[in-house]
Amino acid sequence: MIILALVGGVGLVSGLMLHHFVQTLPLWVGVVLGFRRSPATGWIGLPLFLFWLVLMGFIWLQRLGIGHFLTMHFSPLEIGMTIVVRIGSVVGIVMFWRLESAFLSTSAGVLFITIAAVQWLCFSAGFWPAIALR
Repeated sequence: MIILALVGGVGLVSGLMLHHFVQTLPLWVGVVLGFRRSPATGWIGLPLFLFWLVLMGFIWLQRLGIGHFLTMHFSPLEIGMTIVVRIGSVVGIVMFWRLESAFLSTSAGVLFITIAAVQWLCFSAGFWPAIALR
């Protein structure tokens, strides 16, 4: 749902497919692992869903004039897609809480932090000049 909204929705309309693909790359890995029924899927998905939920919250805070964490302008389509991404994030978080994980808390914590860092790197890389305008 999040990938579709960002890559298929915003990326396709804005012509910035590569930008949105790079930013959502960790989600693609999560989807593949989910289809393979990997026990790591939940712990990979949780930091991704939290990241996108918080980011969409920052966009809405800006739109409401409450916070100015982001200095970008968002089109009506992008604003609409924030709702889709937030719903997808909430659904993913709820699904995580319903999973039974065999991971040890130490392994889960390391995986969570690693994936959160990878998501931040991919999100940042989406703004690199070689990627940002493609």
